Amino acid sequence: MPEIFPLYENLCELAGGGDLESRFLSQYSPPPFMSGCSQRAWTRDANFLIRNYDYSPRLFEGVLFKTNWLKPVIGVGDCTWGLLDGINANGLCISLTFGGRNITGDGFGIPLIVRYLLETCASNAEVISSLQHLPVHMSYNLTILDSNRHFSTVYLSPDRPAAIVETPIGVNHQHSIEWDDYAAVSATLQRQHFLEECLYNPQETSRTIKQKFLQTPLYNTNFERGFGTLYTAVYDPDKRACQMRWPGRKKLFSFTDFDEQKLQVNLTKIFFDPRLSI
Repeated sequence: MPEIFPLYENLCELAGGGDLESRFLSQYSPPPFMSGCSQRAWTRDANFLIRNYDYSPRLFEGVLFKTNWLKPVIGVGDCTWGLLDGINANGLCISLTFGGRNITGDGFGIPLIVRYLLETCASNAEVISSLQHLPVHMSYNLTILDSNRHFSTVYLSPDRPAAIVETPIGVNHQHSIEWDDYAAVSATLQRQHFLEECLYNPQETSRTIKQKFLQTPLYNTNFERGFGTLYTAVYDPDKRACQMRWPGRKKLFSFTDFDEQKLQVNLTKIFFDPRLSI
């Protein structure tokens, strides 16, 4: 990833320039980490990428970035300068899910890969091309959508080539279930089947699919086991905007309207009040 190496050097210097800081910021072969998550590229009556991020609230950094490094990017941060999902000024949107395999290897952490792709790519095709040479340390799925309504889901693994799948759906397994215990805890098959039903339902609209991401089985409240839905993000390539959503609350951010602020979301209230909806 030579294009972002100068950024990496600057960040290392800002962090003190030591060996520990440099190795941490490189995100190369980090400790294993996994999450839940559901995501869907929608192109029927609108064009957007919607995702739920399911993880432990204790480990969530809780930062939405707007940066202007190689190009303008908005996204949810992870591992200091990596991204869990995001959109760039070209209207390219990417989000990640864990791929449901307990295999690790030498490679970069997926948040840095998402950052790199949004900093250097402008289209679905460019992302797919870049992913052919990027080593990843665990199995992850990326769902990609661009401003021309071209989408893909890519299965990444440390021990096999990237697989491009022409599906708008990403959950927590790849071609098949390869980790039974994790699949059961994360309910990945149930969420996949639910999203497929929505995909083939001719009555489904952009409004109804957004609402369903705030309901079971896509919206999870298993916070104690690290699989609670911390946010829903809707990335709009046409408006170059990101809408963050929770039951009862939503907030829009764009490249032309992005004010630094603090938002407090009471997940306990959401958990105990099923009447909340948008």
